[in-house]
Amino acid sequence: MQIHVRGKNMEVNSSLQEYAEKRLGKLEKYFDSNFEAQVTLSVAKEDNIVEVTISIDGLLLRGEESSEDMYASIDKVVDKLERQMHKYKTKINRKLRQRGIKELNEQYVSLQREEKENEEPQVVRTKRFVIKPMSVEEAILQMNLLGHDFFVFNNAETEDINVLYRRKDGNYGLIEPAE
Repeated sequence: MQIHVRGKNMEVNSSLQEYAEKRLGKLEKYFDSNFEAQVTLSVAKEDNIVEVTISIDGLLLRGEESSEDMYASIDKVVDKLERQMHKYKTKINRKLRQRGIKELNEQYVSLQREEKENEEPQVVRTKRFVIKPMSVEEAILQMNLLGHDFFVFNNAETEDINVLYRRKDGNYGLIEPAE
């Protein structure tokens, strides 16, 4: 953090400069990156005015306070900037979380797609069931009762294993082994 303190219509003594740097140093805890602060101390009639402009990652925060005491003015402006920075930090964190979650989700979906494209299809489930002899009509009824798009059965007429399937046009297809 860089703090530049200058006086306007007044001379800035070392204790005033150290106090301003110490109080503004309190704001460092809000950000990881370095920031630069321009502090202008001025006197106008009986008011001691402190103006602070802070530049953080392209964002400008500005605070101005005045009181009868320069030290009190510094305290007031630091408190004001601290509130602004807390608000800014909360908004940025929220945006980062939202963007971060969105980016993580996009990365996850992208990785899933890549894995599917790079993988050979594999058997992920095996079912075993008893095949009993039945007619084609009974197999259609059984397939519809199960809500499946295909049904494997032992054809009672031919005594072969057949596959019955639902076609896109709503009709049925039957796969029989060739002899």
